[in-house]
Amino acid sequence: MHKLLVLYPEPADRQAFADYYESTHLPLIAKIPGILGYRYSLDVSPGPDGAPYFAVFECDFANIDVFRQAMASPEGQAVGADVPNYATGGAVLLDYSVAEGSAARTG
Repeated sequence: MHKLLVLYPEPADRQAFADYYESTHLPLIAKIPGILGYRYSLDVSPGPDGAPYFAVFECDFANIDVFRQAMASPEGQAVGADVPNYATGGAVLLDYSVAEGSAARTG
């Protein structure tokens, strides 16, 4: 499994971000080939020192090769080009492979 994580700092206008993100950007994401699923939140809880991020997005791909092909596709390129249209605070992208584990159960 390979994941893409996008962290969004505070935008200039939260409502404009949310409206555009949900009506325009997410439908573009849904067209990217190879995505197994995605999740997002526009309600990141502040920690004790405040949250440096307003929103978070993550999506799953079968492996790094599928991820790279997806991002290089016309659909992936369109999604990347769309980010400046709503993310006035910018965006931090991280991609990584995931190793499976399980929770230890005690007593």
